[in-house]
Amino acid sequence: MDFQAGILRDGSPMESLEKQLICPICLEMFSKPVVILPCQHNLCRKCANDIFQAANPYWQSRSSVISGGRFRCPSCRHEVLLDRHGVYGLQRNLLVENIIDIYKQECSSRPLKKGEHPMCKEHEDERINIYCVTCEVPTCSMCKVFGTHKDCEVAPLQTVFQGQKTELNNCISMLVAGNDRIQTIISQLEDSCRSTEENSEAAKRELCARFDALAALLEEKKSELLQRITREQGDKTGFVQGLISQYKEQLEKSSRLVETAIQAMEETGGASFLMNAKQLIKTIVEASKGSRLEKIEHGYESMDAFSVSLDHLAEAVCALDFNPAEEDEEYFDGEEEGVEE
Repeated sequence: MDFQAGILRDGSPMESLEKQLICPICLEMFSKPVVILPCQHNLCRKCANDIFQAANPYWQSRSSVISGGRFRCPSCRHEVLLDRHGVYGLQRNLLVENIIDIYKQECSSRPLKKGEHPMCKEHEDERINIYCVTCEVPTCSMCKVFGTHKDCEVAPLQTVFQGQKTELNNCISMLVAGNDRIQTIISQLEDSCRSTEENSEAAKRELCARFDALAALLEEKKSELLQRITREQGDKTGFVQGLISQYKEQLEKSSRLVETAIQAMEETGGASFLMNAKQLIKTIVEASKGSRLEKIEHGYESMDAFSVSLDHLAEAVCALDFNPAEEDEEYFDGEEEGVEE
């Protein structure tokens, strides 16, 4: 920090206040102006602008006509929506700014106590006030002049302090921006998962509808073919029943002639027998000639003509599969080439 933040390490109320005034991005005390987010957390305007720019790389400037962007609060991950003014549209937290001013004045008015500044381990009376660039450790002036760092390159402690603070701040900004991008990717993946589930359900419904339509078509065709078999059955059985009636009628007539002929055979008188015998014989002969009724052909009862082969349909059903998009594209490309030719 730019002020003496290390002077209060005794668990005092001022130390607790200091923790509440630290920006979660730069880890420094809030710098003016302080903006308040919709989730009631505070950020330095510069830090808020850094993470906003990282999350919205295409946002141009305050005067841009592009609609605002969004970023997530680094403290609670609440999504913050901004208008076209960006972070400049956020409200300043004047109360926090006044508290910071009062705190800094209180800290600057208190004298530095002995022992609160880090001291060199090799030179107990020397403060650590320089930074060894070669060894990358803080040290004291005596170590540079007479000690282990006399041949090393050194730099002012405050300069290295500010440089590493800036570097760490940049790292934090990159990490926050990376986290925001990761969160965006997670949201996209979750959306993709939901879309996949919805599209799968739609595909299932469409597939079921197609198979139901195919089943209805097969059922309709089955009913039609069954009706044709029933009609053929009725025609054949009707014809045979007609022949049976004709043969029964002929059999009845023949039976009556047989009875008449037997009665004539029982006649003992020659004159009486001869009076009817000639006509009876003629009637029997004519009845015998006229008894040649129609007959059915061999295999008339067979219904083999109504057999149906469904092997090709079974093969087609077994071969049913989803059409890959690549095959469809090749098919359409082939059609276009054929048209051009």
